[in-house]
Amino acid sequence: MELLTIGIVSYLMGSIPFGLILTKIFLKKDIREIGSGNIGATNALRTGNKFVGYSTLILDIVKAVIPVLYAKVNFPDLIYVSALCAFLGHVFPVWLKFKGGKGVATYVPDQHFLTKGWYFLRLQYVDC
Repeated sequence: MELLTIGIVSYLMGSIPFGLILTKIFLKKDIREIGSGNIGATNALRTGNKFVGYSTLILDIVKAVIPVLYAKVNFPDLIYVSALCAFLGHVFPVWLKFKGGKGVATYVPDQHFLTKGWYFLRLQYVDC
């Protein structure tokens, strides 16, 4: 039962389209009609408003980290399920007919969090 609950809550948390919400509120535009058409932070930055772009980035990071932190504290064996479901929620949000962002803002922080900081060190060796 915990697996299902963590999976659904993490997916729903990850599927909050902050790029769309912020551009609708502050710019009165639909982000899906700007730039690449994605709802993520990179396309939000393409709107020309740095506040919207950076706010989207921060909120996308937070929406991925919160369910993982909750799972780590309460259900440590389900931490990877939580990270995966939050990522899938960002990439395939049910609210937007499963057309979301690229997932970078949700994937990288979770990888960093899950591997206790070794993720960026491994990136350095991959580039060599």
